[in-house]
Amino acid sequence: MRALRALTADQQVGLLFVTLFGLLALGSVLVWFIVHREPEHSERRIRLLRDLRALWIGGVVFWLAWVSGPIGANLAFGVFSFLALREFITLVRTRRADHRSLILAFFVVLPLQFVIAGGRHFDLLTVFIPVYVFLAIPVASALAGDPQHFLERNAKIQWAIMVCVYGMSHVPALLLLEFRGGAGRGAFLVFFLVMVAAAAQLVQEAASRWLRRRPVARHIDRSFSYRAWLAGVLAAGLVGALLYWITPFKAGQALAMAAIAGGAGTLGELVMRALKKDAGVRWWGNQASVTGAVGLLDRVAPLCFAAPVFFHSVRWYFKL
Repeated sequence: MRALRALTADQQVGLLFVTLFGLLALGSVLVWFIVHREPEHSERRIRLLRDLRALWIGGVVFWLAWVSGPIGANLAFGVFSFLALREFITLVRTRRADHRSLILAFFVVLPLQFVIAGGRHFDLLTVFIPVYVFLAIPVASALAGDPQHFLERNAKIQWAIMVCVYGMSHVPALLLLEFRGGAGRGAFLVFFLVMVAAAAQLVQEAASRWLRRRPVARHIDRSFSYRAWLAGVLAAGLVGALLYWITPFKAGQALAMAAIAGGAGTLGELVMRALKKDAGVRWWGNQASVTGAVGLLDRVAPLCFAAPVFFHSVRWYFKL
């Protein structure tokens, strides 16, 4: 630990990526042995290869976002936001009168939100979409002159922007947070967030199978229960406490922040499943997306919920 603390911020982040890609390489070898024992077109083989491809793409994008600085980070996550928003909108019933609102969302709101994040205007980042955009979208729709299902149409577009743009924009914003004595270590916060959100999701899914099921919303997700959710939150907190040394937090602070992020991510996943049920689909996207998964939004949905909650909790607590 003394040797790690003696490294510069860039050296510490570089070591993080060496470790990350080393683990991905070892995982790739393990998956290679597993898939070669499976039938060529088996569902398990296809799923493992897709998941592995998604992990590699995510790791490379994360590395490129750090290497290229604030501009590159915002461009990379802006592209992911655009693709996620496109997946969301393809499953939402819209009318011709919504074209103005959609053009506004894709080509004005999305780039402006990431420019605001890249410029470290965090106070404006907080209110730009929930205040200004949420008022502008129905105005654009009203000017089109189509009142049919007006409230429903606008609510869907606003929710798509909230999840895919507002939530995603807080990931590169984490890279730009500056702690006293922690400059240049924003990549560790993103890594911390991804790890605790993933831990909460995995443990919740496992706990829902091991524990006696008492589903809270059986028509949305039969595996979601309060006990399984609490197990996921506790797992996220434990992982966060173990990783406190890569963050500006003390162990107790890391545990609390990780539990908050993990809980928000798993609740977000439940919300997205409800939206898929409403749309009558099993996965976001009609075909394999750029991630190699069935849908990009399926991969990033928990992060879209966890990132803004984690970001603003950190800013509020540390008064950044």
